[in-house]
Amino acid sequence: MKHSHDAQTMIYKIKIHIDSHFGTPRAFLIQNKHKKKFFLQSASIETNDHIIHFDCNSWIYPIKKTKSDRLFFSNRCCLPSHTPRALVELRKEELDRLRGNGMGERKEWDRIYDYDCYNDLGDPDKGPEHLRPVLGGSRLFPYPRRGRTGRKHSTAGPSCESRPQPMNFDIYVPSDERFGPNKLKELKSNCVHAMVHFLSPKAEFLPRRISADFHSFEELLDMFSSNRNQTIEGWMRDNLKKLIPVEHLKEINHAMKENHGQLPIPQIISENEWAWKDDMEFGRQMIAGTHPTRIQCLTAMEHGRIFMLDHHDYLIPYLNRINANGVCAYASRTLLFLRSDGMLKPLTIELSLPGQYPHLEIHRVFLPAKQGTQAALWQLAKAHVLANDAVYHQLISHWLYTHAVIEPFIIATKRRLSVMHPIHRLLNPHFKDTMHINALARLILINSGGIFERILFPGEICMQISCDLYKEWRFKEQGLPADLLKRSMAVKDPDINNPTGIQLLLLDYPYATDGLEIWVVIKEWVKDFCSFFYKDNEAIEGDVELQAWWSEIRTNGHGDKHNDTWWYQLTTLSNLVEALTTLIWIASAKHASLNYGQHAYNGYPPNRPTLCRKFVPLEGRVEFGEFLKDPDKFFLGMLPDRFEMSLAVALVDVLSRHTSDEVYLGCQQSPGWIDNEVIQNRFAEFKQELKEIQSRIMQRNRDLKLKNRRGPANIEYTLLYPDTSSSASTSGITGRGIPNSISI
Repeated sequence: MKHSHDAQTMIYKIKIHIDSHFGTPRAFLIQNKHKKKFFLQSASIETNDHIIHFDCNSWIYPIKKTKSDRLFFSNRCCLPSHTPRALVELRKEELDRLRGNGMGERKEWDRIYDYDCYNDLGDPDKGPEHLRPVLGGSRLFPYPRRGRTGRKHSTAGPSCESRPQPMNFDIYVPSDERFGPNKLKELKSNCVHAMVHFLSPKAEFLPRRISADFHSFEELLDMFSSNRNQTIEGWMRDNLKKLIPVEHLKEINHAMKENHGQLPIPQIISENEWAWKDDMEFGRQMIAGTHPTRIQCLTAMEHGRIFMLDHHDYLIPYLNRINANGVCAYASRTLLFLRSDGMLKPLTIELSLPGQYPHLEIHRVFLPAKQGTQAALWQLAKAHVLANDAVYHQLISHWLYTHAVIEPFIIATKRRLSVMHPIHRLLNPHFKDTMHINALARLILINSGGIFERILFPGEICMQISCDLYKEWRFKEQGLPADLLKRSMAVKDPDINNPTGIQLLLLDYPYATDGLEIWVVIKEWVKDFCSFFYKDNEAIEGDVELQAWWSEIRTNGHGDKHNDTWWYQLTTLSNLVEALTTLIWIASAKHASLNYGQHAYNGYPPNRPTLCRKFVPLEGRVEFGEFLKDPDKFFLGMLPDRFEMSLAVALVDVLSRHTSDEVYLGCQQSPGWIDNEVIQNRFAEFKQELKEIQSRIMQRNRDLKLKNRRGPANIEYTLLYPDTSSSASTSGITGRGIPNSISI
């Protein structure tokens, strides 16, 4: 019989008769003979002895489309060698189905995981200016692989895959990787404002009465008020009719009327609208802002008290091409001094441009000043540093080093590790929604003419720069302790009782302090989990699924790095634990630290400009006279124009929001996620450890001696606050919470 649990969920109860000699059911097959798909959340089989749970969380498509039954295994995990005899062939057959044959265009109902290069970022059918190189598969443009869609190739560029319509949000990912209906609805709603700006014409096509620039900070602050850009939005509403499919226009018009373009005030200006100009806040954000993973310590200088933010070497080769497109970019180096109170004081900024001859550069050096012309020039120099850092943060640290590098691990996990495999069960929560959000990024964010090309100063060569920096990527260096050692922010600790194995050189480093505590409890949880299933190293080495998984990650998923010698050998428990801890760290805590503070800091463009439209003026030039006449006006004219700025703010507003279905670190989507009491109890301990970390984070934030925990802007550091204790996910912009996965 059928029971209505609520408006959306139906519960079916069925009586079946099983022979007493059958044994315990550990799998079932299901067919959908209806005309429409349905979502199967879970199933349970109740016998005289116990209840067998099946976490399904999968769309079941009509059999007329799929041509095959759906198979589900119970929540009991086992290694391949321990598979019940009756399930051995089913286990292999299911993995074969998930791998597919590498041919044909994928359809919505497919559950096929395969690899492809990033050959769908260009759109040469629109014109040669939209041609982009294929990323991955070559020495010139190495890149992680993405999920294969098999769409037909472009007519004008045979190496490029054709592109779907961006407004439809319709791009293939395996059906089990798609957002749930509620999340997709929320994301579309959150994206409406960004898409409105994105689809609007460039500023030169605005009515003459509307200026492309902000002329005062007061006018800039109006973008967060209810009166924001009403004249512009009215004009855009009329013109969007020419640009947007009719079926989406009503939705966008409704959203524009509903929110009137109003955005919440970014924390960087909520208490003190000028805190962002403070030199100490400038330094603090390098260790406690939205991008705390680039700064390094120059240990050879001043007893380890000199730090550097370096954006020079990777940018210099590209600056002539970048600056030929109407932006004004330098390659920067910034030196800072560690004061006795633990804060970083900026010492000097070097801004460099390529010279007329190879290997010759033009350098300008700026020193801090409190007032007058030198102070205003110093502010301009800081803006150029921040533009460098904002681009590296968004393009490299965030997109490449979390989103893009994780996708091959997801594909390999689904292709090579059965859902019965304990490592699949361990990792699966940390892969939720990532393939879908990455596919949407290819659709509207990193593509030709996409948001990144419009708001980041490298423009159309953004992704080429990311290829260069992928060459530097080493999986072995992505764990937090290894990363801190690489940047000389820590040294190895000889004390064997220190679970992190390192000592921080900068003690008041909020990202590292909180992050190391989280790293340790993740690693201990992973170690105990793996130790339960692998009793010795021989069991790891003899696990055929695990070894095939790791081999495919190296040779296919990160195939351009398959010859690199730094890959872990998965032959020991310690290497397995380190690799899995690193994966979970990247997908959860590292991504959270880089993403969910974007509205607080990047949401006010003067604090984190994404491009500059003027160089720092030289004395004796006409521009210097304009600068002297009104330094603030010159500064604002150097920042992105009104539309680029609005688009950047709208983007970080979307990226910074938690959706209502968020599942945080230490939580599971289903309470019966694994049929193992020992593992369930250990996971409960892991959750409790995270709650204790939460308390210690808040204690540190209240400690007035730890000045970097709040800084001049009075923004407490909560980007690595797990939020595990929340009984239900809090949606919206919270500036806290570590989701299990890269889900936005």
